[in-house]
Amino acid sequence: MTRLPLSIAVVVVAALVALSLFVGAYDLGGDDFGAEMFWISRVPRTAALVLAGCAMAVSGLIMQLLTQNRFVEPSTTGTTEWAALGLLVTVVIAPAAPVGVRMVVASLAAFAGTLVFLAILRRISLRSSLVVPLVGIMLGAVVSSFTTYLAVTTNALQMLGTWFMGSFTSIVRGRYEILWVVAIVVVLVFLYADRITVAGLGRDVATSVGLDHGRVLLVGTALVAVATGMTTVVVGFLPFLGLVVPNLVSMWRGDNARTNLPWVCLGGVAIVVVCDIVGRVIRMPFEVPVSMILGVVGSVVFLSLLLRMRARV
Repeated sequence: MTRLPLSIAVVVVAALVALSLFVGAYDLGGDDFGAEMFWISRVPRTAALVLAGCAMAVSGLIMQLLTQNRFVEPSTTGTTEWAALGLLVTVVIAPAAPVGVRMVVASLAAFAGTLVFLAILRRISLRSSLVVPLVGIMLGAVVSSFTTYLAVTTNALQMLGTWFMGSFTSIVRGRYEILWVVAIVVVLVFLYADRITVAGLGRDVATSVGLDHGRVLLVGTALVAVATGMTTVVVGFLPFLGLVVPNLVSMWRGDNARTNLPWVCLGGVAIVVVCDIVGRVIRMPFEVPVSMILGVVGSVVFLSLLLRMRARV
């Protein structure tokens, strides 16, 4: 099959991004403040869509390489749940803490949680690739239960639900700019892609070629934690995005992380933008959260991957 040129894919995604700028309940052309609202609301929201899509798709790619499992991504390893716990603890202890502090704590919690997940994997016998996401989902459920309990005891349950709804409705100028750090994370992943690919082959193979497997594992985990923590604080949960995009790209183009990275970024942006546009128009003037649409699409792809794996067996 002839592969789609990257330039055409960039044009298609750019067209979707441009469309996102002009879709919404607010009539930009029929109001005197239309131009002002365009820069206050539409541009920041679209930029957040692009950055969040890249962040979660690349995070899924890194985790799948490091764990050697195609069913792993932040929402199936408990990483997002740990980030949520870190954010809630920050708000409970220091309600006046700025967004930057909340993001740092959420990223540190996500980093610690991912290390816990990897430590558990080292201590169990993996006879099936399905065991890995099951362990992560169970770990995430435990952390989520504790987070909910903490939210109930501190009267923050409604706030917790609003934070992690996975919606871009509240994104305006001044509330998303820190997400640009995600762009730095993507650049670092590109620079570190070859090392992450080799580390994904296993500790023995990585050591035999002179690579410090432990260091690469920590760096990769840290990059995932930063991207997940920041996205969770600003946007909320984006389930299955890191699962769907890397799997579709690898099924089409193979497993070269460096050459797949631009496609993973474009795929993440395209899916998030399309889901957001659908959420805005399906019940206009109301909006359906992106997380809901992503959950439906992601669960279908997840089940398709499971059935495909079973058919091969």
